[in-house]
Amino acid sequence: MKFIPRQPREGINVSDTHPLVEAGTLVAGLTLIFVFIALLLIFLVEIALYFIPVEKEVALFEDWLPEDLITVSPADERLHQAQLLVDRLAFHWADAPYTFRVEIDDSDVANAMALPGGLIIVTEGLLDQVESENELAFVLGHELGHFRNRDHLRALGRGIVLSLFLATTMGNDVSSISVTVTDLTLRGFSRQQESSADEFGLALVYTHYGHVDEAWRLFEKWDNDDRIMPGVVSYTSTHPDAGDRVEKLKDQALREGWPIEGLITGLKW
Repeated sequence: MKFIPRQPREGINVSDTHPLVEAGTLVAGLTLIFVFIALLLIFLVEIALYFIPVEKEVALFEDWLPEDLITVSPADERLHQAQLLVDRLAFHWADAPYTFRVEIDDSDVANAMALPGGLIIVTEGLLDQVESENELAFVLGHELGHFRNRDHLRALGRGIVLSLFLATTMGNDVSSISVTVTDLTLRGFSRQQESSADEFGLALVYTHYGHVDEAWRLFEKWDNDDRIMPGVVSYTSTHPDAGDRVEKLKDQALREGWPIEGLITGLKW
């Protein structure tokens, strides 16, 4: 049989699939791979950090402050009173392994957060909206709840991994990465972590005051204000829905038999 050479058909090396479809498939595939790797790293780092002894954590972060934090004057009476309140609440946590310190962030955004080493940040925006010590006590007690469950270390792990991941994928200099408050909070914890912190915080409030009156009043105001106050959007985006929190807190008080009415303590500033 005589071999007769033939020209290959036109477009033989061209895929029958549209280039845009191929590109989209490639991007989607790479995205899924990156997301899987990031989630795996976050899980591993969270687990590793969770088992760091509290003593080691405190030693590492004893004098640490986030770089993006603008603190108020040490002579600010609000700072003094907030620290006293945290100390009084922590007294009822008998085996607390931390010595807690409070800083007030000069920010109009309403927020509060628990950071490594026993640091609690409260913003001026939140202090401007609380109208009693009882309201503030629950917010601070909630943050103490995160320390009790060591949720803040999980948030730290997410912050580190995402910072490194973004630096790697975006081409930033890894050596210039700084863990900011936003990195650490990462738009909040899981619903279970938040609910657990709420339960612990409410228990501290009851133990300290003998009742839970106005513990959730701040969230009631936010839930009922159709205009939603400036800065509240940030807090509600990093925490569960205010209305849901109020209902769960009321259910807890009813279940435990804690009085929901009692003497209200005014702010001392």
